[in-house]
Amino acid sequence: MNKFDITKLPKQWLVALVALAFTFLLVVPGCASEAADNGGSGDASGTETIKLGGVGPLTGGYANYGLSVQHGAELAAKEINAAGGVNGKQLEVNFQDSQGDPESAVAAYGKLMDWGMNVCLGGVLSGETASVVAAAKADDMLVMETTGSADKCIDGNDKAFRICFYDSYQGTAAADYLTDNALATEVGVFYQSDNDYSVGLYNAFVAECQNTGVTIKETQTFTTATSTDFSTQVNALASSGVKVVFIPIYAEEASTFLTQAKGKFADDVYFFGADGLDGILGKVSQDVTIADNVLMMTPFAADSADPKVQAFVKAYQDAYNATPDQFAADAYDAVYTVKAAVEAANGSTSGADLAAVMPTITVEGVTGTMTWSADGNTNKAASAILYKNGVGTLFGQDNANDAAGAESGDAADTAADAEA
Repeated sequence: MNKFDITKLPKQWLVALVALAFTFLLVVPGCASEAADNGGSGDASGTETIKLGGVGPLTGGYANYGLSVQHGAELAAKEINAAGGVNGKQLEVNFQDSQGDPESAVAAYGKLMDWGMNVCLGGVLSGETASVVAAAKADDMLVMETTGSADKCIDGNDKAFRICFYDSYQGTAAADYLTDNALATEVGVFYQSDNDYSVGLYNAFVAECQNTGVTIKETQTFTTATSTDFSTQVNALASSGVKVVFIPIYAEEASTFLTQAKGKFADDVYFFGADGLDGILGKVSQDVTIADNVLMMTPFAADSADPKVQAFVKAYQDAYNATPDQFAADAYDAVYTVKAAVEAANGSTSGADLAAVMPTITVEGVTGTMTWSADGNTNKAASAILYKNGVGTLFGQDNANDAAGAESGDAADTAADAEA
């Protein structure tokens, strides 16, 4: 058999072959890179992983929120992967630092798209979430928003769904909670007038108080530029004599307010807020009694007897040496919701396919039983946590137990009388 000797080819042929090989090396990696960059534009059937990308503050004053979301998402992905993944595919989680800034959040979203993200876990704070959801609208990308609660966060994007409560719901529910639990007929309010989250809750709260007959006796505000000295506001609210002060603000600012308020209010005054207060104990760790009588509306309670919640709390504590807050719980549920949606969509990660199945699924999460409306908002129940001496417990839990005990005792007495 004659052997082929490439060195005997004409010189011009050799040059052409080398050029062709060089062109091939340039083009093929480029195609592979392009396929990875378009990770959100179709299903993941050609990949071994499903890539979940999140954006949030990992540095700065709100880093506690971002880290909680990152840890909750990573823990859920680890559990799902250990159980075999989603339709046989492993989950990857990539979380980028937004520094709490909407413009930085958009840049972080771009990095995740370059990475090949299939599903976006959205932002953490409301301002950055709105920016991320708007950026994702141009992509065939499902946004499974974890904690961005301002009503407008997911507006205009029919592929955006939310795990957390939205602000107008929280504000309305807070006002109803006052009446349902006979906490007060007159209240004070302290909110941040240049913050979407705070303003959204305030407006909904005031509107519902008008419906329920609760009087707003004193209202005090602050802005980002005036968020260090609250002495005037504290004195005005304390002098009003109200028994409840509604504080729809974040834990960072709440810690300053509560520190300056300590000793100025009667011992039976409640400081009532929503999910933004989560993490308050970490902000007042030098004296946890500063957070005494803080009442926080939330769908998640780490001390719940629910076996799912207790398993999550233990796994989180083992992994991060900390008790999970609502932000971690929302992110944990978000990843399990992605799993349920992908399975319902027969393995597709197309934003259109996943959005189509979201209103049809039900997820039993650690933040409650969740279903979704076509507008992207979740439907689940809320409870309230009361902080005392550095411990948060379900509000009314002791009263409920006492009542149950009394009913049991009455029933026993009745039975004994009947036997007699």
